[in-house]
Amino acid sequence: MAALELVLYALFLLVTGLVVWRRPAAALFLFVVGLALHNAVMAALYGAGVRGSTLTAITAWKEVLLVVALVRVAADALRARRFPFEWSVVDWLALAFAGLCVVYALIPQSALGGDAGRRAVALGLRHDVVPVGAYFLGRALALTREQWRALAWTLLATAAAVAAWGLIDVYAIPISWWRSSAVVPYFRSHLGYHYNGTGHLPENFIYNVGGDKPFLRRLVSTYLSPLASGYLFVVALLVASRWRRVAIALSVVVFAGLLWTFSRSSLVALAVGLVVLACVRRGRLALLGGAALVIAVAVGWAHLFPHIAPTGRFTQADLRFQHSQAHKGPKTAFCAVCSNEPSLHEHWLALKQGVRTVAHHPQGYGLGNVGQVASRTATPPKAGESNYTELGVELGLLGSLLWIAWGLAVFVALVRARSFRIAAAFAAVLALAVQTDVIGDPWVAYCVWGLAGAGLLRTRLQERLAAEPVPA
Repeated sequence: MAALELVLYALFLLVTGLVVWRRPAAALFLFVVGLALHNAVMAALYGAGVRGSTLTAITAWKEVLLVVALVRVAADALRARRFPFEWSVVDWLALAFAGLCVVYALIPQSALGGDAGRRAVALGLRHDVVPVGAYFLGRALALTREQWRALAWTLLATAAAVAAWGLIDVYAIPISWWRSSAVVPYFRSHLGYHYNGTGHLPENFIYNVGGDKPFLRRLVSTYLSPLASGYLFVVALLVASRWRRVAIALSVVVFAGLLWTFSRSSLVALAVGLVVLACVRRGRLALLGGAALVIAVAVGWAHLFPHIAPTGRFTQADLRFQHSQAHKGPKTAFCAVCSNEPSLHEHWLALKQGVRTVAHHPQGYGLGNVGQVASRTATPPKAGESNYTELGVELGLLGSLLWIAWGLAVFVALVRARSFRIAAAFAAVLALAVQTDVIGDPWVAYCVWGLAGAGLLRTRLQERLAAEPVPA
């Protein structure tokens, strides 16, 4: 059976690889759609009996296509004896960050005080450099006006489809189905995550209101995560095509999906993106009003959602675990807008601890010692949550500063390029990275950084002549 699965996968890679080789821009379209479905498809394959190295090979489709696209643009550059773009400070910062990642991957963990093994180091390297690869792919693409329009519509339609399915799921599919689905063993046995949510689902699959009360269902959709779904929705709403009837209808569905993720950080990030868009466009009071409205909706929704959200009940095993953990932490309020609400409280503590660790160990502990990678590989985590502190704990203070400088340089260059909507989406993602590992979500790492790279092609006159204007 495994042989048949590998043959089918090889055919899929061959066809998509040929498409990407002929038209590297197709990789962005494949990432936008494919990565939105990735987790759901991989869990379904696990449930169908595809396991071990076979499934690992299949999950690597995104890395394979990224490499194919990069090799193609590099081959074209060698043939033409010139880069497809003119190098700037932004590109040198990206290269310096990637180079530092490679150096830290080669430094023995014992020299840095880290505990990561070879697999953790390899996963950490992939985690950190994928945004660089996606950025340079986008940087090498001279997308036409028609391609930008098609990409914007693809993004909005994908987000609407994910939102629509997620809204159906939370009301039509009982949580008991999810507990017995292939999602639990896929995360636990294949990816190495050991979650303690209801039925060993990820903790953020639901919102716990405290005690033994029924929990609230959150939209997880094909991402199998409310946070990753929320990131897609925020980017789609900010990059959405111009206001036409179809676009408005799709945006309403996407915004509804965003509300049902119950991701307060995503709503704040959307407001940040709207404020940025208003500032860079100069005098767009409607956008500032939209940002204020989003914040007002976020506050109101935090009070309304518990009364209208679909609910579910904990199993007896869930309750025994929660009772055993209740005495270990400080008493917190289960209020969605309170400062000591458990989720907000944990994010704040993780951020403070990460900053403290960077300050006390500025040389870094090496790759694989933080966040998702540490969790997957049973490595004692030195930091979590924020991309800024995670990278500082891994790559030292220099690595964190390089990451920040690169991100700010990309944003400024996007504004100079008048790629305003992409700049706003990128700013929203940078804001999200303060309290979460955004590049740990493959969709963000590949698509947002790829779009950002592509949006920079308007920073120089000769580049503007090579590509038609990007829709603002």
